[in-house]
Amino acid sequence: QVQLVESGGGLVQPGGSLRLSCTASGSTLANYDIAWFRQAPGSEREGVSCFRGRDRNTRYTNSVRGRFTISRDNAKNTVYLQMNSLRPEDTAVYYCAATRRSLIASQCMVESEYDYWGRGSQVTVSS
Repeated sequence: QVQLVESGGGLVQPGGSLRLSCTASGSTLANYDIAWFRQAPGSEREGVSCFRGRDRNTRYTNSVRGRFTISRDNAKNTVYLQMNSLRPEDTAVYYCAATRRSLIASQCMVESEYDYWGRGSQVTVSS
């Protein structure tokens, strides 16, 4: 069973950058499909990006494509979400999630497909 811990959130001005980390313990992330989700106040949790373990395929929701990049460092057992050109509407609690199942593209940002979750990291974009 894998445990996930997010870090790297904080307060940043519009146009700035942050890098979120999702560090795993108890198992090797290379064996998992990983996703980042976010939840803004008063909104449902939504998928932001996903990383398929077996072939490193990545996907992004439309609102972040071209600004966010998901990546994995096997040596550090960590998945990152590099967030550039941040906007106030990116303000949310960001969660990483993992599953050992190999998901198809249409599943990879569906909340119910993931079995393991971190506790979240707050990202606030404000001037």
